[in-house]
Amino acid sequence: MTELSTIRCVACEGGIAPLMKDEIKKLSDQIENWEVATDNKKISKRFSFKNFYKTMAFVNAVAWIANQENHHPDLEVGFNYCLVKYSTHAIDGLSKNDFICAAKIDTLQPVG
Repeated sequence: MTELSTIRCVACEGGIAPLMKDEIKKLSDQIENWEVATDNKKISKRFSFKNFYKTMAFVNAVAWIANQENHHPDLEVGFNYCLVKYSTHAIDGLSKNDFICAAKIDTLQPVG
């Protein structure tokens, strides 16, 4: 568990600059196996599961986290995988909120 997983997101309605490359690097070092897009506007991670039921259990847990933090990812879901993508749409880039939510997702117990 990292410090990021213990703090809450702060509402972002725009009006702030996206994180700079050095800030992104520092925060990405605190989350495990998330990929930063080449344009530094998105982070993503693919999770694999044994079956559809376990995939959907994970998706529901991610949805719960997203609603608690009021920061919602883009999800791509298939039979045995879920690709989670975070970006702060209001600023067309990454904010600390993206990394907070990624860290919280990483705390979920594997379901297969």
